Amino acid sequence: MTFPFASTHDRGGYAGQAMKVGLFIPCYVDQLKPEVGMATLEVLERAGVEVDFPEDQTCCGQPMANTGCAREAAKVARKFVRVFGKYDYVVGPSGSCVSMVRNHYAHSLHGQRDFERLRTRIYELCEFLHDVVGKRAWHARFPHRVGIHPGCHGLRELRLGRSSELRAPAFDKVRTLLSSVEGISLVELSRPDECCGFGGTFAVAEDAVSGMMGRDRVADHESAGAEVITGVDPSCLLHLEGIVRRGKRPLRVLHVSQILAGEA
Repeated sequence: MTFPFASTHDRGGYAGQAMKVGLFIPCYVDQLKPEVGMATLEVLERAGVEVDFPEDQTCCGQPMANTGCAREAAKVARKFVRVFGKYDYVVGPSGSCVSMVRNHYAHSLHGQRDFERLRTRIYELCEFLHDVVGKRAWHARFPHRVGIHPGCHGLRELRLGRSSELRAPAFDKVRTLLSSVEGISLVELSRPDECCGFGGTFAVAEDAVSGMMGRDRVADHESAGAEVITGVDPSCLLHLEGIVRRGKRPLRVLHVSQILAGEA
């Protein structure tokens, strides 16, 4: 299934040609937050993209890699490349999983032709809309006060925005898209890009520290007047949502795709 893009912002050079887009849904989205996958599909289709969902896709291998199981992670990486290598672009609603493929598969697959091609064509959802489709504005309505949690992988590995430790011109691809949504009010946090404390296995091995960091992030959003916390990483958002629920805080937690899809 194909769509002729007019943008020249992509890294691969398919402007003006028909392209196939493979939808990558991380395992925890499939199992715990399927609504994020459905919202991602809706957003891509509204952007004019015809999407293919390969049903034999599996985990990207990040949990295994993070726990030192390099050999097992490499097997998963090779399957991922086989499944998604045929597409002109691969898009997923997770900054950390996309970064795993783009930045960390090289430990086992460096120099392999199919991987080297794929790593330049896999995108997080907002990154794809902003850089490839060329969207700087998005038509949706979401009349709420929203705080953005950028997520460490999306911010510091995918460079979806400028992190606070860098002296460079400010930019934020996620905020650019969200700021154009009708009725939305983006609140300003006191520590806008601080880690939420999830960190995958870190939340298990250092649960007390992880919980404290998460509570700090929720408190910052509350102090800023947010009604909704959003971001590009469902894993971080699941962590924050658990803290919100256990603390009975008056906040909702939504993935950015759900806001772009206009979920009230």
